[in-house]
Amino acid sequence: MTHMAHQVLARKWRPRDFSTLVGQDHVVRALSHALRTGRLHHAYLFTGTRGVGKTTIARILAKSLNCETGITDAPCGVCRSCTEIDGGRFPDYLEMDAASNRGVDEMAQLLEAAVYSPVSGRYKVYVIDEVHMLSTHAFNAMLKTLEEPPAHVVFILATTDPQKVPVTVLSRCLQFGLKNMPPVAVADHLARILAAEQVEFDGAALALIGKSAAGSMRDALSLLDQAIAFGGGSVREDAVREMLGVVDAGWITRLMDAVLAGDGPALVAAADDMAAAGAPFARVLDELAVWLQRVALCAAGAAGEEDADWRPYAAQMAPEDLQVYYQIVIHGARDLSLAPDEQIGFTMTLLRLLAFRPDTAGAGGAPAPSAAPARPPAPLPMPASVARPTARAVAGAPLPDRPASTSVPPRSTPSRPAAPGAPSSSAGIVPRDPPQASAPSLPEGEPSRGATAAFDGDWPALAPRVRLGGLAQQFLEQSELVHHEGLLFRVRVPIRPLADPNTVGKVREGLTVLFGAPVRLTVEVGQIGGTTAAQAAQEQRGQRLADARQSLEQDPFVRSLIDDFGGRIVPDSIRPVDS
Repeated sequence: MTHMAHQVLARKWRPRDFSTLVGQDHVVRALSHALRTGRLHHAYLFTGTRGVGKTTIARILAKSLNCETGITDAPCGVCRSCTEIDGGRFPDYLEMDAASNRGVDEMAQLLEAAVYSPVSGRYKVYVIDEVHMLSTHAFNAMLKTLEEPPAHVVFILATTDPQKVPVTVLSRCLQFGLKNMPPVAVADHLARILAAEQVEFDGAALALIGKSAAGSMRDALSLLDQAIAFGGGSVREDAVREMLGVVDAGWITRLMDAVLAGDGPALVAAADDMAAAGAPFARVLDELAVWLQRVALCAAGAAGEEDADWRPYAAQMAPEDLQVYYQIVIHGARDLSLAPDEQIGFTMTLLRLLAFRPDTAGAGGAPAPSAAPARPPAPLPMPASVARPTARAVAGAPLPDRPASTSVPPRSTPSRPAAPGAPSSSAGIVPRDPPQASAPSLPEGEPSRGATAAFDGDWPALAPRVRLGGLAQQFLEQSELVHHEGLLFRVRVPIRPLADPNTVGKVREGLTVLFGAPVRLTVEVGQIGGTTAAQAAQEQRGQRLADARQSLEQDPFVRSLIDDFGGRIVPDSIRPVDS
């Protein structure tokens, strides 16, 4: 029994003319206009990632130049020239892979053949794929011919890495950058193909393939072939998820429901179930980051009608908490390879999400107006010495790789070492339980975490009262207060590094501890017009130095030395004595 050979979809559905090309309208428009008006160039360079249509466009352009109906932007596809170019048998059309023909000898052979007239077409078309792989000598050999080729020769160069192509070659070519295919465009094209092939499919399955193709139509068609075989002749969402290893959305919502409920055992149980199911942890964290981004869009009012599933979560989570969760997830994915194994790294990332959830949640994620923070149900067992931080206090701050235990214990209790992994004040973390938690050191007499202090309007005076160090201290010393209302501060800093979210989070934490109540801090960058703590300190030092100089000059003993021995005071040697 004879079986007809199967032709893969990537070859069977390769575009044969510009009208069937998907996603490269800007290139099609330019080439079609050039073909219709006769404004043809002798060398073209197509750049773009794999599978976006570089050699496909080159082949269509060769047919347009050699079609028996004439030079046209719509080759007939049925004449001898068109069919032979499609079949790879046209004597005046040559595709060369520079990865395997990169030497100067191969280039010299090609250039020698270029001087002869076409055998059966109007133009000789030379397509050099992955041209950046050519050797330096090969590039040098082709420069003169590339600049002034015979009138019957057209060079088409294609590359995925245009940075490696010498500028002397780039300057001799018309360059077109091919775009990655959007997932929606890929899915729509796959749907048309499956309809023509009479294959049953789910739209959600094609969306998954379009996303996994990462902009490459050839990769999408290869995945589609694989999905048809995997699904037994149909393309269904469940089968495609299993084939691609895509994480089920139910896992993500289960994880975030446990985080928002503060249910540590449920969170760890979900991680164990995912490990038993062989879930790809890196992909789970990627999907979790995408999930948080969709919720953030809903919270910002920028989501569409298709995002209805995320709106209930957006109502529960404050924007700053979403930013913290997002930072935790992407940093957890980055550090997954550093963990003893992936399951441990994944579980610790989830526990970090739980540790940085807000203390209390009211409508829209805002803290409930109660004096004592409400504890979440079923918290994970934690040592008494380990304080639970709030996400709101570190909004926008990246997590430290190793939380440092540098905080000072309360003066009324004996000093004891911090528990391993306990967050420190230097990382901008607010302790949940004041009696057990340590806080940034304050000068003696300052209000503790439990006492609330009022702001007297003197912003420069806060810098010596909050000892943070580093950029956070520079923030307090170099900034000016623009506006305040209660403990809501709008502050201006002179340079953008001081407005880094990590630095702002540390300052917010220090002020929260100083005033004994949550502080809201917004920052803008601009020219400083008022008095800063640094300016006030400099003026104070200048005044103290002037007082010291005056006191020294009026001292009777110093006067006698000057008068009796002709002595003099060296101005730069005067230093005020610290009290």
